Amino acid sequence: MKNKKCKILLADDHVLLRDALSSLINSFEEFVVIKSVGNGKELMSAISEGHLPDLIVLDLNMPLMDGFETAKSLSQHHPDLNILILTMYDSEIALIRLLQTGVKGFLKKDTHPSELRYALKSVADGGFFYSHNTTGKLASLFQKNSDNHSFIEKSILTDVEIEFLKLASTDLTYKEIASQMKITPRAIDGYRDTLFEKLDVKSRVGLAIYAVKNGIVTF
Repeated sequence: MKNKKCKILLADDHVLLRDALSSLINSFEEFVVIKSVGNGKELMSAISEGHLPDLIVLDLNMPLMDGFETAKSLSQHHPDLNILILTMYDSEIALIRLLQTGVKGFLKKDTHPSELRYALKSVADGGFFYSHNTTGKLASLFQKNSDNHSFIEKSILTDVEIEFLKLASTDLTYKEIASQMKITPRAIDGYRDTLFEKLDVKSRVGLAIYAVKNGIVTF
């Protein structure tokens, strides 16, 4: 980054915020936004079309392909690309899921521009950046005690559980969810009951509230 600007590909589904963020990043002398898109699918298409960045800045909650799905796809197909996540959520569940995808930075959207600039520098140079609040959450999560170990085990949801949780947060019936997931209604009942116990909720409304609070779905 000493002799040339770091190229950034930005994904955020809110146009005004995306444009404002692009302008802010472009005001930093070390960086330039080469393209901004509205979701993960557009981002993956942009890369395949030749818009290869040095750093990717992702919104966590986007339609069609969210930050989690995009980060996972990038780790499989473009493992050398560094990723910084911007989000309104900083729940422990979101942090664990992002760590699993190999994301190197996690920043709240209400951060100060100077912290954003520092985060961009850190991740672009191959390092890591987590805000002070996030670092505290991570430290408390991985303390060696049985309560936290149990919490982490419950927090690690499978891809199928995540898919079911997203669909359970819609107005689809369980039968329709089974059809969409191409599994039997009995299997759906099994996922529902497992998540009731795993997430300590008692109803479908509880599942939806959990999904929203932890950035798995957005409305």
